[in-house]
Amino acid sequence: MKVQCVICDQIENIEDYSPLAKKLRNRPIHTYLCDECYERIKKRTEERLLTGKFQIFRSHERQDDW
Repeated sequence: MKVQCVICDQIENIEDYSPLAKKLRNRPIHTYLCDECYERIKKRTEERLLTGKFQIFRSHERQDDW
């Protein structure tokens, strides 16, 4: 399956039956990022978190006793 990175427009091939390919086929809202762009975003997000002026709002998950 051919996929294109949303940020850098690089075209890559991924296996047709991989979980990522299935996710991209079944839910068009999901977008593909190449490994370089993903790592760059991850690194810069971690740097912003360390400054203390950036917050990531995560949902609070409740644990059920069941």
